[in-house]
Amino acid sequence: MFRLVIFAVFVGFALAVVVPPAAADVKKLEISKQWSGSVEDEKAIKPECITTAKGLDAVWKAWKIEGDVPKVDFTKDIVVAVYSTGSKLNMAGANLDDTGDLAVLGFGTRDIRPGFRYVVGVVSREGVKTVNRKALPKE
Repeated sequence: MFRLVIFAVFVGFALAVVVPPAAADVKKLEISKQWSGSVEDEKAIKPECITTAKGLDAVWKAWKIEGDVPKVDFTKDIVVAVYSTGSKLNMAGANLDDTGDLAVLGFGTRDIRPGFRYVVGVVSREGVKTVNRKALPKE
């Protein structure tokens, strides 16, 4: 009987080490607004996320986008982006895990064109600590 108890304890420890922990809870965030386009300058800035109006203005100017810079309430929201050298690109989604990391996903074509394509979108900043495992920028 004692051997059976020891064996059961040993098997329990072995399973605890071998079996991976449960996947982190993931919350899909709504992308409330999106803008997309193409930039000729391959070396232009490509931020993972933008947290201030000043930062968004700088990106709009660096990318030479025509029209007014969109109004975003940065006290409640952040702007996230995906990039590609392919001819087409879409933002697939934004998922926030239980550690506060926001994973922003994009998909596009695999062909290579000069410059880059972008899609930027507005998501809630509530609970976001990092974006694609990178710290939120000051601007």
